[in-house]
Amino acid sequence: MKLLLCLAMLAIALISVNGVHSAPKVQVYSRNPGMLGVGNKLICHVSGFHPPDIKIQLMENGREIPNAVQTDLAFEQTWQFHLTRSVDFTPVEGKEYSCVVKHQNDPAKHYQWEPDM
Repeated sequence: MKLLLCLAMLAIALISVNGVHSAPKVQVYSRNPGMLGVGNKLICHVSGFHPPDIKIQLMENGREIPNAVQTDLAFEQTWQFHLTRSVDFTPVEGKEYSCVVKHQNDPAKHYQWEPDM
């Protein structure tokens, strides 16, 4: 009976930890003010999400920008996670820069970079 009770409590604990779903908060910005033709760094910071199953892509006109780097997955005491992905880029007039975030089973969301941020 004690074993059954312990197993039931363990199952409840696992469900409550794994069952928490927090949508990511996304910030897209550049290291320096956005100036056309001037080299910069495009940054996408994603925070406050759980579970940690997430994909982050930096895009130029809908195509992934190669050579992006990503920080290690980190978490806070609340078990919410955060990541930052960045890439060197040179803004060009007429091109759109964005961050695409796909969290767990949620649909992918697009976040536009605004050069005046």
